[in-house]
Amino acid sequence: MINAIVATAPGGPEVLVPTVVEKPEAGPGQLLVKVAATGVNFIETYQRQGIYSVPFPFIPGEEAAGTVEEVGEGIEGFAVGDRVATAEGSRAYADYLLVEADKALPVPEGLDLAAAAALPLQGMTAHYLINSSFRVQPGQTALVHAGAGGVGLLLIQLLKAKGARVITTVSSDEKAELAVGAGADHAIRYSSFDRQVLELTSGEGVDVVYDGVGRDTFDGSLASLRVRGTLVLFGGASGPVPPVDPQRLNAGGSLFLTRPTLKHHLLNPQERLWRSSEIFAAALDGTLSVRVGATYPLAAAAEAHRALEGRATTGKVLLVP
Repeated sequence: MINAIVATAPGGPEVLVPTVVEKPEAGPGQLLVKVAATGVNFIETYQRQGIYSVPFPFIPGEEAAGTVEEVGEGIEGFAVGDRVATAEGSRAYADYLLVEADKALPVPEGLDLAAAAALPLQGMTAHYLINSSFRVQPGQTALVHAGAGGVGLLLIQLLKAKGARVITTVSSDEKAELAVGAGADHAIRYSSFDRQVLELTSGEGVDVVYDGVGRDTFDGSLASLRVRGTLVLFGGASGPVPPVDPQRLNAGGSLFLTRPTLKHHLLNPQERLWRSSEIFAAALDGTLSVRVGATYPLAAAAEAHRALEGRATTGKVLLVP
C-alpha cells in the first residue's frame, strides 16, 4: 500500500483527500518509479474542478522525478536505480507512479531530483516556445507575460541566452525583482502594458509575445506586436480567449497567431530527449536557474492548489512524499 492524493469529486481544493491505495506494478513497457518530488501544475486544478473531463475519483499528477524501482517487460535502456523524470506520467500525486518507458526522461547525475521534477513540463514548454513555435534570433525583442511564474522565469533565461531583449509583465515589485534577476531587461505592470511596450520599442513593437495568460492579455498582446510579429498563445491562466476574427491579424500588421501545446512537441522519444537533455544540461551547468517557489508535503496537496490558484506562488510548486 502507498500514500496518494485522491480527488473524490469535482470541486475545490478540499476534494483532494490523502488516501492509502494499492501500490502499482510495472507492466510491459512501463517503469515503476519511487517519487522524489511531484510538480503541481494548473492543468490539475482544471481537472479537479471538472473543467477538463476526468473520471472521478482519480489521482492527479503528470509531472514527477524519482528513482526506477521496477522495470517492466520488453524495456531496454533503463535499469533499477536509474534517475528519471517525466511530464507525461499519470497518478503522480503519490509515493510511486508508473511511467511509459518511451516517456521517461533520464536525469543526469549531479542534478537534484527536486530540480528535475520542477523542469519537465515548464522547461520543455519554454524550450519548444523559443525553438519551435517562434525561433528566436539574437537582437530580437520578446514580450513574456507572467515573468515571475514557472515558465516565465525559464523563458527569460533561455531568451537572454539566445541574445534577445526581454520585456516582461509582472503584478508586484517582488515579482519584478525576480524577473529582472532572471535577466529581463524591463519588468512592467499589466495595466496598459501594450502602451508601455510601444514606448520601450520606440513605437515599433516586439517580434514575439509569449502569452500564457490568455483572455486578460490577448488584446494587448496583439497590440504589442510589430508588423509581421508573432503571438504565441500557449495558455489561458485568466480564462479562454473568445473567438478571433482573422481580419484582426491583417489590421494589426499581417500578424501571426499560433496556439501550441506541449504534447505536439513531444511526438517521439528523440524529440523528448532533445528537449529534456538540453534543459537538464542547462540546469546542471548553471546556465538555467530553477526556482522552486514552494514545497508542500504530499498530504498538503489541497493547500498547494489554493496557493497556485491564488497566484500566491512564484516559480515551481512541488509536492514531496
